[in-house]
Amino acid sequence: MEKELIKGPVMRTMIGFAIPMILGDLLQQCYNIADTVIVGQYLGENALAAVGSAFSLMTFLTSILLGLAMGSGTVFSIRFGQKDDHGLKEGILASFVLLGIVTIVLNILIYVLLDWIIQTLQTPSELYSLMKEYLMVIFAGMIGIFLYNFFASLLRSLGNSLVPLFFLAISALLNIALDLYFVAVLARGVAGAAEATVISQYVSGIGIALYTKWKYPQLVKKDPHIHLKKQRLKEIFSFSSLTCLQQSIMNLGILAVQGLVNSYGTTVMAAFAAGVKIDAFAYLPVQDFGNACSIFLAQNYGAKEQERIRKGLKGALLTSVGFSFVVSFFVYIFAADLIALFIDANQTSVIMEGVRYLHIEGSFYFMIGILFLFYGLYRALGKPGMSVVLTVISLGLRVLLAYTLSGIEGIGVVGIWWSVPIGWFLADLVGFIYYFTHRREILS
Repeated sequence: MEKELIKGPVMRTMIGFAIPMILGDLLQQCYNIADTVIVGQYLGENALAAVGSAFSLMTFLTSILLGLAMGSGTVFSIRFGQKDDHGLKEGILASFVLLGIVTIVLNILIYVLLDWIIQTLQTPSELYSLMKEYLMVIFAGMIGIFLYNFFASLLRSLGNSLVPLFFLAISALLNIALDLYFVAVLARGVAGAAEATVISQYVSGIGIALYTKWKYPQLVKKDPHIHLKKQRLKEIFSFSSLTCLQQSIMNLGILAVQGLVNSYGTTVMAAFAAGVKIDAFAYLPVQDFGNACSIFLAQNYGAKEQERIRKGLKGALLTSVGFSFVVSFFVYIFAADLIALFIDANQTSVIMEGVRYLHIEGSFYFMIGILFLFYGLYRALGKPGMSVVLTVISLGLRVLLAYTLSGIEGIGVVGIWWSVPIGWFLADLVGFIYYFTHRREILS
């Protein structure tokens, strides 16, 4: 059921709304975690490196759809807070058309340019065929990704974060079972791991679409009074394009770093592949908490509840930082055990490099937790351009520092690892300065 986030205790309401989103995205990570663990254990280091590199590419491209869906969700939340049902319905139609077109165009371009993309990533020759085999299958799931992210954003904008969790839970369990069957039993290699993920994505995408049509027919059924209007498309595009740009820059930066990592060979690639998966799990809760905070703020912004916005921001900051410190402690202590989940224990060089990565980056998760809150804040209050600025600072500096520091004799790959927290810190600094110098304007 939909839930207004403009009533009730601030932090209890926000956290209660955020928990299903966090659990849902943790399950979504199980798609890729299951691929990585099973591929690493059954198919070896080369397959793990290929799938890990493909993951960075997949994350970048799907971030375009995720960004568009998140931007649309912000508009939906504001309209819901304003109780503007007509505007909400027109926005839903405009968003669905926009995202659908982008999905089709993106899918066509991916297959046309696939060989060029793999070469641009400096993929070692021994991994080329494995990576292409995986990507040829995995990108067949783009429509499923579009369906899930669109309808999940719609339901969350209405305050319903439980249903997306339900469909992801089913999908994640199915993905793990199919992974084991296709890879371990049928011996279908990396293509089998990709097939398991694609099937699971369609289960969650089609399932949540059918649920929304059944539960909220007034929002998605054809209505003679609701038409595709240029004004609504412009509004959706205004929010969504900037959020899409932000998400794309985030993952483009990661992709650029992936190319640099690839130049160091299979051992560093495998360590990075495992480390990135652990990162995704470690700071995903604060990322989702930032997204939940954004929806909370957007509803209250639409309802003109400034005091709830202020209280929500203060409580969210304390919650995010506190949680991040706890996660960093456990990641630091158990770094070797975590890396060993993804690779055979005998491959000590991969494990040692992965531990070094986690000890550096994992110590500073609190900084990206703050950054995710800034992203959500500026997106919710109608300033998505500021989220883009912070992303450019964070990721742009990360790429610049990674290439600069790694080229210094005696630093090498460690420079890539240190570039990440430095980028987070500088983006947080700018975010705080902008907020305190524009606070009245932002909250008005």
